[in-house]
Amino acid sequence: MEQHAHKPVLLARTLEFLNPSGQAQYLDGTVGLGGHAGAILASCPECQLCGLDQDEEALAIAEAKLAEYGRRAQLFHLRYADFPKALATLGWDRIDGCLLDLGVSSLQLDAPERGFSFRSSGPLDMRMDASFGGRSCRDLVNRATFAELRDCIARLGEEPQASRIAARIVKDRQKQPIEDTLQLAKLVCQAYPPKWRRSARRHPATRTFQALRMAVNGELEQLETFLEAIPQWLGPGARMVVISFHSLEDRLVKRAFRAWAEAGRARLLTRKPLQAQEEELAVNPRASSAKLRAIEII
Repeated sequence: MEQHAHKPVLLARTLEFLNPSGQAQYLDGTVGLGGHAGAILASCPECQLCGLDQDEEALAIAEAKLAEYGRRAQLFHLRYADFPKALATLGWDRIDGCLLDLGVSSLQLDAPERGFSFRSSGPLDMRMDASFGGRSCRDLVNRATFAELRDCIARLGEEPQASRIAARIVKDRQKQPIEDTLQLAKLVCQAYPPKWRRSARRHPATRTFQALRMAVNGELEQLETFLEAIPQWLGPGARMVVISFHSLEDRLVKRAFRAWAEAGRARLLTRKPLQAQEEELAVNPRASSAKLRAIEII
């Protein structure tokens, strides 16, 4: 367990907005390693929590961490967009609070065999869980057209060098298949103009790897499905917190929350997204891009 110790992002603000109390029922759609879920259960002795995650390895760690809460914590191996299946299994017809933390965990990023990292050699996979099917990053990189790769990297990675990178991928894969994370990271670096490489604040492959991961796992599509379905499950007074790490994710959440508020169904608890303060960033640098939005059903 110590190996997978982690710091939940924006934990204090999350608890503040969810305000767990009584015998409430909470949904943690991205339970991860159980950090937020454990804090919710600890702060509310009578509440129950339904936790979902598509990563079986993370789910096993969360189960061990939350075992002390017994039946109050019920975990399911599901994508968060499929949450109605879990709630139906539990016999819940509404929830009093909901949390989504859309970040990728250190467990995934730091495991070379998962293929998420451009800093170590590993197979180009990037699927959160291969048991859910879908094509791997290897398939995407080696089979997508130039236009598909360019548009993916430009849109999901917001990468200004998307055309150069897509062209380099297509050129290199004609010589041999692109199968390794370091192999892909190297050719992305080579596609960058020398001046850009010298002045880059982040590794040149950062945005490309982010874009490919999001495409492989259908992350934006899953969020859209969730935001469309969740309102009917939120009871009066229910609160929802979403922590995103990408501008496109934050934009989807912003638009959904504003639409609910304008329709008179909810009130915004955050007019603008909240971000981690210096104290948190000092101990958890990966919180730097986190944005939190919260809403309450009325």
